[in-house]
Amino acid sequence: MNEEARERVLTIIAKARHVPVETVTLDKTFADLQIDSLDAISIVFEIEEEFKIAVSDEQMASLRSVGDVVQGIDKLLAAKAES
Repeated sequence: MNEEARERVLTIIAKARHVPVETVTLDKTFADLQIDSLDAISIVFEIEEEFKIAVSDEQMASLRSVGDVVQGIDKLLAAKAES
C-alpha cells in the first residue's frame, strides 16, 4: 500500500477513537486501541467510503489489528485495480 493510503487508514482509525494519529501504528491491536465491535464496524464503513470499496462480513471478522486493516485494504484495492 502506498504511504498516502496507509496514512488515510491511520487517520480514519485515529478520528474514530479520538486519539492522535501518531498513537495509531500498524502493530497496534484493536484491543490496544480499545476498539470494540461497534467501533470496528464504524471504521470499516468509513474506510469503504474513503476508498470506494466493499469489505465483506467475513473480511471484517478477520480484522484484529491496524496492520490487518491496512493489509486487507491493500488487497481490496489491488483487486479493484485488476477489474
